[in-house]
Amino acid sequence: MIVLGSEKVVKIGIVGFGIVGSGVYEVLRTNSDGIAAKTGGIDIKYILDIRDFSDHAESHLFVSDFDTIVNDREVSIIVETMGGLTPAYEYTKKALLSGKSVVTSNKELVATYGDELLQIAADNKCSYLFEASVGGGIPVIRPLNQCLAANKIEAITGILNGSTNYILTQIIKHGQPFEEALKGAQQNGYAESDPTADVEGHDACRKICILTSLVTGKKIDCDKVYTQGITNITLRDVEYAEKLGSVIKLIGMSRVEDNGKITVMVAPMMLSLNNPLSHVESVNNAVMVSGNAIGDAMFYGPGAGKLPTASAVVADVIDIVCGGAGRIMWSKADGEIITPQSEVEFRFFVRVDSGVDKSEITRVFGANEYITVCEDEYGFVTCKMTENMLKQKLSTFVSAGYIRVLD
Repeated sequence: MIVLGSEKVVKIGIVGFGIVGSGVYEVLRTNSDGIAAKTGGIDIKYILDIRDFSDHAESHLFVSDFDTIVNDREVSIIVETMGGLTPAYEYTKKALLSGKSVVTSNKELVATYGDELLQIAADNKCSYLFEASVGGGIPVIRPLNQCLAANKIEAITGILNGSTNYILTQIIKHGQPFEEALKGAQQNGYAESDPTADVEGHDACRKICILTSLVTGKKIDCDKVYTQGITNITLRDVEYAEKLGSVIKLIGMSRVEDNGKITVMVAPMMLSLNNPLSHVESVNNAVMVSGNAIGDAMFYGPGAGKLPTASAVVADVIDIVCGGAGRIMWSKADGEIITPQSEVEFRFFVRVDSGVDKSEITRVFGANEYITVCEDEYGFVTCKMTENMLKQKLSTFVSAGYIRVLD
């Protein structure tokens, strides 16, 4: 089959030449023949970075002033791989207002200003695409927006952060304490020197907000989403999970409720080994989507890394060049659409000191099965209840820890 593309070579500018930006350069250069066959050709005219790249093989491409790129009429697409909000927001807005399409891997920018930037793109008849902002190299934005467009997406559940999944895999598979596993992740380049966004769940929160905004058409504000990281997960938690035939994963989830509100949260949860997400290990990510027509579908693959992420970025560029970019739009909601955390029900696995009388636990929780992995404590699983109800019930006991169980 012959794929017809543009007859004209498209000029692009890359803004930010870090891990992802240099990966985009590498993919475009390495796969230039195949990309040209699909598009007619994509050529890098500029690379913006404030650092010195005078020893680079194509040092003539580098510029330090964004206006050089945005004011060049030959450039029709800008690839933003800077990360963060400043100056990425200013640059992206300026590019879209000038009628240039923008492709990004910047999940913080999309989660924070996606509604505004998508509207600006629509008003100026250009595109704002961000496949690489969720799941790295996994195609999930495009399938949700195009292939599954006929579905009403009812729920999304995913492992959305490769760093934390690697850390949990090291804890589970190799018995490493959290701090040791984190250090290994940093040494291997899977976690930043400041890992806060990953281990505290903020990165996964941005990604589930993007996915939920995409399928509901309403902006999900990260600041209003319950977010809990993995810093308190211990080897003993892992032992209990194993006894339950489960593993612990950092899960981002959203669900459209019957009342029209949306339950959204990020937290470590115990998953049964029967759940496909329980087998996703190391830096891999996976997203489970439930649609009213398709049922369950899972997208799996490398959630981070230079070339997998760059692959998703370049795919967006190709989509724009070939005219296949579907319409993406979401807007601010009228009123509060996120289910209050106080109303969200889960089953919980609870750990209590061995000195707590089991008959008292049975009286308060109705529990009748107990799990023991050591002499100084034991654990049990509750029926479904809210976290506030759980805390009230536990308030009479000396000490207790708990973790959600994903059904």
